[in-house]
Amino acid sequence: MTSLAQLRRTALSLPETAERDIGPGTKSFTVRDKRFASMDEDDHVRLHLPVADADEVLAAHPTAERLTRGETPIGVRLPIGDINGQQLNHWVCRAWLAHAPKRLAVQAEAADTAAAGEVGDLPRAIGSPATRALAAVGITTLSQVAEMSEAELLAMHGVGPKAVRLLGEALIATGHQPKD
Repeated sequence: MTSLAQLRRTALSLPETAERDIGPGTKSFTVRDKRFASMDEDDHVRLHLPVADADEVLAAHPTAERLTRGETPIGVRLPIGDINGQQLNHWVCRAWLAHAPKRLAVQAEAADTAAAGEVGDLPRAIGSPATRALAAVGITTLSQVAEMSEAELLAMHGVGPKAVRLLGEALIATGHQPKD
């Protein structure tokens, strides 16, 4: 069952996302202080989406309601249990893209197609998921990786222990000093 934990994991995996408490039992996720998703105490997720995306959600989920600010549509609201994890991930990412600064949105969209061994000097052996995760936050070189701790790398969705080990080996092989 889809939950706040999944919403949180997905939202916080996106660059420059912050989580805020905005009331009793209500969590909000923002990018550069622009809210793109939230969950209220009634376990309803709110996704701030462009009209076309909101229309798709409304067509696919009978329990979804249109969110408006006055007469202006701003997204959708639906019970989190009525949307599966993959759908939630997709729509959270779409909401983030609609509110992120253009530079971040372009960077994130480019990261979606990043392939292992084709981004900067990152080693092919770390695999495509780790390459995409690093590229999504603008890390494309081993010099940039050297500025991150192992814990920071492991906190990124898509970067696992094997990728961290391989990155550490690549840093040492190229004369970089891994951060403690």
